[in-house]
This record gives sequence, structure tokens and C-alpha cells, in this order.
Amino acid sequence: MYEVNTAIGAPAVWARQDAWGRKLTGQGIGVALIDSGIAPVKGLDQTGKVVNGPDLSFESQSANLRNQDTFGHGTHMAGIIAGRDPEVAAGKENDPKYFVGVAPDARLVNLRVAAADGAVDVSQVIAAIDWAITHRNDADLNIRVINLSFGTDSLQDPRFDPLSYAVEAAWRAGIVVVVSVGNDGPTATRVGNPALNPYVIAVGGSDLSGTLARSDDTIGAFSTRGNATRHADLVAPGRSIVSLRDPGSFVDVTYPGGLVTDATGRYFKGSGTSQAAAVVSGAAALLLQQRPTLTPDQVKKLLTSTAVPMTDVDAIAQGAGELNLSAAITAATPVAATQWYTRALGTGTLEGARGTAHVADSESGVELTGERDIMNRTWNPWTWTVASAGGWAWTGGSWNGNAWTGAGWYGTSWATKTWSGTTWTARTWSGSTWTARTWSARTWSAAGWTGDTWSARTWSARTWSGSYWASRTWQ
Repeated sequence: MYEVNTAIGAPAVWARQDAWGRKLTGQGIGVALIDSGIAPVKGLDQTGKVVNGPDLSFESQSANLRNQDTFGHGTHMAGIIAGRDPEVAAGKENDPKYFVGVAPDARLVNLRVAAADGAVDVSQVIAAIDWAITHRNDADLNIRVINLSFGTDSLQDPRFDPLSYAVEAAWRAGIVVVVSVGNDGPTATRVGNPALNPYVIAVGGSDLSGTLARSDDTIGAFSTRGNATRHADLVAPGRSIVSLRDPGSFVDVTYPGGLVTDATGRYFKGSGTSQAAAVVSGAAALLLQQRPTLTPDQVKKLLTSTAVPMTDVDAIAQGAGELNLSAAITAATPVAATQWYTRALGTGTLEGARGTAHVADSESGVELTGERDIMNRTWNPWTWTVASAGGWAWTGGSWNGNAWTGAGWYGTSWATKTWSGTTWTARTWSGSTWTARTWSARTWSAAGWTGDTWSARTWSARTWSGSYWASRTWQ
């Protein structure tokens, strides 16, 4: 991360102070990471660094796996956003001997939705976004940023798509939502869902070309181009990003070539627009510490108006250009920043939001399709949209009429607090209890992680926008 932080100008920002005399390192800002979990590895295990929200993944029913990261993606993102080695003294963040994320003192709110194989349904992601909205002002949280390195290949109009509506509801609630555009490359003319929503910050990936000079930077070969109507708002470093390793996780075991060969064995390299989105989430946290009254629209304007256009690079693919954090932090607060796009309605279908990405019962092969969430509860967009926009989609541990998790907080040894779990009582179509073993992406295997197009009956290898999980991605 030393190279990434240097390239975007983070050290100059860390040296500055906010209005209360604190260094600009993300202090007091909560970043909700909706992902595969966060492992308590060094750099993320300090008391108060991670707050565990509800585990909404299929593995939440296993007490020893709850809130952990068996996939490895979330831990990689967490390190980029807010990792910090305990040896790093205040004011010494720019020491290449240690690991430091973009906003090293931001708080991470762990909203786990993905299991060990990356399996997750859109309903789980929407539920996580709604939880962040409902609990954004809880004590010790102050959720001001959501990082969502996730995307489906939905063809549904974003004005009606439920996932698009959910991220817009968070945006209107005062939360900056950072979404990766996807990893379908320069020929792809449609960004992933919910990056399709025009309000959120859609991030593409740049390639530093192994140097700190901007003159040779280019668009990562993986980054989805989009089209003239919707494309990346800006790009940030996304190729061969070194972050924290999650030993024993799916990614760690499946792609040993990503291991950084140093004496510690703590680091792993990955490429994708999810890594780029994590960089921008950290940048947003720093801006919000500096100026807590910024609206999401103002944060987006600051980041895009100060981005540096890359020469001889596709103008659509790069959006406003490459992230320049040091310029954003010194720019004046924009007055005319309000976005006036047509408001989302959210009355489309849950099935449409999934695109071709479906989870399936590993025993029966039955896919979760149609207007049902993972609890087999009927989806009613008319009642849900009102609750989501109002910030009361969650009541205790219940969402969409079912108990998904426990009803409150309790303390843990390594996090400030953790949301309690519960046993799921929903039933699958065959009548067996839903457990971590029941639903899985049944065709995912090491041989399947090629980035090729999967059939409509399987999970897409690119559903996690950082999860263009080809062997050449983790390099």
C-alpha cells in the first residue's frame, strides 16, 4: 500500500489536521464494508478498529464462522481502506516498513454477506445496505461511507431496480456509497449493478505501471469501460494491489501465486475494480473527517473535480480521471454540487436485480429465483421502498418480515462490539433448514475461476467486482 498511498497523495493528507487538531487519518468515520467479512489479522485486530454488524451470510449459522472471512475478499478490501499496523506511531504512517491503509484510523463496520465460495444473493446485499441506513448513527458507528465491491449483470433499468434503489436510499440518508464498475474490460459497454445508479461513486481501476509517476498510468485491462451515459466517475489504483492476507481463505488457498514472498507472509496481491473502490472509500473517509458536514454529492464533486485526466487514455473508461487525494483535500468545498438525476423508484423485480447470478441448493440443485429473499419470504417492493427510504427497514434483528439476526449488540475481545446472531427458522423448498451448507454457488471451483461468461444457472465469476477472480487477477 505504500506505493498506492504515495501515488494518490495520502501522506500529505495525513500530515494535515482537522478542526479539532487531529491528524487526517479517518478518525471518527465509520466505513461499512459489505463483503465477505473481515478476519482479525494483524493490522485489523486492534480494539475498536472493526465493529461487527450482523452476519447475513449463509455461514452465520455456524458460531465459529460468524463474522469471519472464509473467502478472503473482504479482508483484502478492509486492509486497503483502513488497515494499520500497531507499531505505527501517530504521524509515522508513511513508513514503508509497515502496512497502512488509505484511512488508517477509520472504523470498519463489518457487514458480512458472502460465504466461503463467495455465494451471496442480492437480497442479502440489500438487507446489509438497509441495516447501514438504519444504524448509521448508532453509538461508535457514524457510518458515512459504504464500500460495495459487488455487482451483478442486471439489465433492469436502474430507476426501478431494487439494488439501485437501496444504494440511492443510503446516499440520500447522507452515506457516501462507493461502488466498483466491474471487471469486464474495455469492450464492456455496461457497468455492473448498482454502479448503474447515477448518484453513487462508480470507480474504475487504473494501472500504475510499476512507477509512482502519473505520466505512465493507464486503465487496468480488467476495468469495465461502460458507455457515454454511464461509466466510471473516476479511477483509482487497482492492479497488483498489496493488502492483508487472510490465511486459509478460499482466495489464499486457491491462488498461492498472490502471496507476497516476504519474511512475514502477511500480504497478498490482487487486481480489480474492487481494490480501486476500496482506495476511493478510504479517500472519502479522509474528506469526511476534514469536513464532517459534506454531503455525499459534495464528496463526489470534490473527488471528480480534482481527479487528474490521463493522457492517451479512453475518456469514457477513465471518467474524470485518476484519484488525486491531496488535491481533493485542499480544494474548496463545492457550492453547486447537488445532483439532479431522476429519483429511483425501486419497484422493479428482485429477480431482475440478480441478473444471471443465482445461488443454488447444493443438494437439490434448486436455484433461488423469482420474488423471494433467502428466507423464502415474498418480496413486496411497494412496502420495502417506503421502509428503506425511511430508514426503518430493520426492526431489531428482523428484515422483510423475518428474523435474520439477533436483536442487539454485545462486546467481544477484538472489536468494540458485535451484533448478536440468531438461528434461522426459514425453510428451503425441500423443507430442510437453511444452513451454511444448504446454499452454495454449486459450480464454483478452482477450474471455474476463469473470468469467462458463466451460464444463467450459475454464479458469475465477476459478481464480486473485485472478483474477476482469474489467476491473472491475483498477481
